[in-house]
Amino acid sequence: MPEKQIFEIPQQLRELAEKNVEQARTAYGQFMDAMAQAVSAWSSASSDTVTSGFKAVQERAIQFAKENAEAGFALANELTKAKGLQDVLRLQSSFTQKQMESYARQAQELGRLMAEAARSAKA
Repeated sequence: MPEKQIFEIPQQLRELAEKNVEQARTAYGQFMDAMAQAVSAWSSASSDTVTSGFKAVQERAIQFAKENAEAGFALANELTKAKGLQDVLRLQSSFTQKQMESYARQAQELGRLMAEAARSAKA
């Protein structure tokens, strides 16, 4: 009977993946900084009641985007250290569960902020 072969990710491939994740994280950080500056400039330029009422929603949505991206980069970084398929599946399953909980919390908070902004815009 043939021996059961275990799938293992080579160390060189894991190291290359880790470098790629770091480069992507750096590029993403630069993009988010530029976007935050653009949003800040836009918010400063238009200061009417409706715009200012939704500023908290906008800022929180940006923060959530950053958190979610960081979680994705953390997963990618952990995956670069995975030695086999079982590690990959375990990491992905854990990530999915945590992110679904996070998305639910974020949706609730954004909904609350939107309702508050809408109320203040009507006032």
